[in-house]
Amino acid sequence: MSQAPSKVGILIFPGFEPLDVFGPVEAFHTVSKKLAKINLVWIGPTLDPVGSAPKDIHTTTMGSTVDTRVVPTHTYDNPPEDLEVLLIPGGLGPRVPSSDGAVAFVKKTYPKLKYLITVCNGSEIAARAGVLDGKKATTNKFGWKESVATGPKVEWVRTARYVVDGNVWTTGGVSAGIDGILAWMVHVYGREVARQVANEMEYEWRDDETWDPFAYIFGEYA
Repeated sequence: MSQAPSKVGILIFPGFEPLDVFGPVEAFHTVSKKLAKINLVWIGPTLDPVGSAPKDIHTTTMGSTVDTRVVPTHTYDNPPEDLEVLLIPGGLGPRVPSSDGAVAFVKKTYPKLKYLITVCNGSEIAARAGVLDGKKATTNKFGWKESVATGPKVEWVRTARYVVDGNVWTTGGVSAGIDGILAWMVHVYGREVARQVANEMEYEWRDDETWDPFAYIFGEYA
């Protein structure tokens, strides 16, 4: 446990998907209380609050205003030097030009990391950065076609809930990020710790990396 990575960064950009972020963060928060040391930082384009539904990214056809905002602790240009784990969420943000800064940050930062974790179509940012080339990976099943187009050199696995290839962990859509982070905790801390985290979260853990029913529910989008 003393050798487990403790410096975790959450990559934030305008248009991030809230549960992609806060599902795994809840697991990190839970394990940090009494099971393992975690120092978590938020990395954004600037130190200004970053929204999940900014006005310049079209997120609703209903005229709704539902925007979750996070205040970064670090920027892409000034990240912590000792970052060990980076989590990349998805959302509409990876599909707009403003995400180019996040892509450049991942390309520069990946060689220094112990682990890279993507949730949902956060895989698009990693794919565009080239860090998934030649690797197996998965992504959101609803937007499968759009996501896999960003990584023609990636070996995409459609039916997987999450995929592990080397030090890269990719997950399916939204809630799959929780399953992926719990599996990562099995790898890092052991199954007993991961199970305790899932139980304290009162989460029904889908502990089967090969099975994602949404690959079939959204099969028409393949």
